[in-house]
Amino acid sequence: QVHVVESGGGLVKPGGSLRLSCVASGSIATIYSMAWYRQAPGKQRRLVAGITSSGSANYADSVRGRFTISRDNAKNTVSLQMNSLRSEDTAVYYCNAHVASTSSGPIGYWGQGTQVTVSS
Repeated sequence: QVHVVESGGGLVKPGGSLRLSCVASGSIATIYSMAWYRQAPGKQRRLVAGITSSGSANYADSVRGRFTISRDNAKNTVSLQMNSLRSEDTAVYYCNAHVASTSSGPIGYWGQGTQVTVSS
């Protein structure tokens, strides 16, 4: 079993910053990649940013240049530094750990999410 826990969400004013953290624990041999997703009310869960074990990162167009994803492979953690926050960034943010792959696709584990609210 793999457990994924997010933290760091909260209320922030537009233009402000927030840092989210995620830790994966359990019987893990390798975490191939970790990623942040978000889901606003009434909308689909979408990728925000992802990072591989080698440090290669990718971002959604809406956050590129404002958010930075980083990870500590030894600690199985990933962080998301969010700057210049906008009201449209308001969502529940979820962390996903990609721990294995099968012929059918990747195997990942989700955290329960952390709420980020951007409002004045």
